[in-house]
Amino acid sequence: MSKTSSAVVIENRQARFNYELKETFTAGLVMEGWEIKSVRAGKVSLTEGFIVIHQGEAFLQQVTITPLATASTHIPCEPTRRRKLLLNKREISRLIGAVEQDGHTIVPLKLFWQNGRLKLSMALAKGKNLHDKRQSEKDRDWARDKQRALKNA
Repeated sequence: MSKTSSAVVIENRQARFNYELKETFTAGLVMEGWEIKSVRAGKVSLTEGFIVIHQGEAFLQQVTITPLATASTHIPCEPTRRRKLLLNKREISRLIGAVEQDGHTIVPLKLFWQNGRLKLSMALAKGKNLHDKRQSEKDRDWARDKQRALKNA
């Protein structure tokens, strides 16, 4: 992998279905060595994850990073520990203002490598109602059928 390439490690596709995404942000993560090795091996799950803001800092919670079998025995490995996100003050203040509005939350979208560093893409989101989810499912099915028809024609 070259220095300038970016490769997606994992994507949270369920977030696009359950939430209406408003604005996206990119942040670095404070990680431990065993976590980086596990992420490189693809042993990470974003589906249960969410982002909280506590005392002016953003944290990623409930993201499971399964330790490898070869992880160090003298360092305790917590798979779902709280991980600090690296954002500037302007981004954090924008997130705080938006989260205080009714129904808004911050959801993780994907983990990816950028210039050799692990980054998290997250979005300011609002939960969808059941009828909105059904409509997005119908739109997705229609787009798929349309592509098949154009391909076969």
